[in-house]
Amino acid sequence: MASSWETIKVDGSDMRMYVSVPDGSGPFPAVLVSQHGPGVNEFIQDIANNLAKEGYVACAPELYHRVTEEMLADGSGPGDYNSDADIITDLNATVEYLRSHSAVDGDLLGITGFCVGGRTTWLGAATNPHFKAAVPFFGGNIMVPRGNTDQSPFDRTSGMKCPVLFHFGGIDTNPSPDDQAKYDAELTRLGVPHVFYSYQTANHAFMDYNRDRYQKEASEIAWPRTLEFLAAHLKR
Repeated sequence: MASSWETIKVDGSDMRMYVSVPDGSGPFPAVLVSQHGPGVNEFIQDIANNLAKEGYVACAPELYHRVTEEMLADGSGPGDYNSDADIITDLNATVEYLRSHSAVDGDLLGITGFCVGGRTTWLGAATNPHFKAAVPFFGGNIMVPRGNTDQSPFDRTSGMKCPVLFHFGGIDTNPSPDDQAKYDAELTRLGVPHVFYSYQTANHAFMDYNRDRYQKEASEIAWPRTLEFLAAHLKR
């Protein structure tokens, strides 16, 4: 396994990506890893590395690349400036990077993400036809638009053409059990194959070992389920 930081231009801005590639010649299936609120930190890099160990090229783009220090001078956070339009542009650019990568089978692309990255996963799966599998973890605010749009990721669900595996914390409030029911009903209405798992005593961010809400038991069940799902849809 080899990991590195790569940079591509998106909208005239340098977007860094953490890329982890399996040992061997490939071509390999690939998974786009959507960052959570803190960005492409140690946890997200570990996810990418763990996917590479399972035979996937994993790529985690830094979606805050348009945000400057001046923009944050008022105490706002970088996530306050991410619009859905910009996120879609960044995801599409990452997909094209992966599809042209010499180690990647461009027909076998998946997407996963955590927290806001779970929301990004839904948005990406609903707007990019190249994804063959999507695995959101505790994605909140899926029914809330961001930026100059009145369309939320949920409103775009009709564009989703790949199967979905969604992991929920049973005591999470965003997404809440009511949100889960709405997601389920919409995917069912649209005929999108999906599997939902709710971990009864787990809260939001239960996968992140750096946070107080980390729950080892739920994490150790959710990850093998994720690998099984990805293998079923991305490995030949």
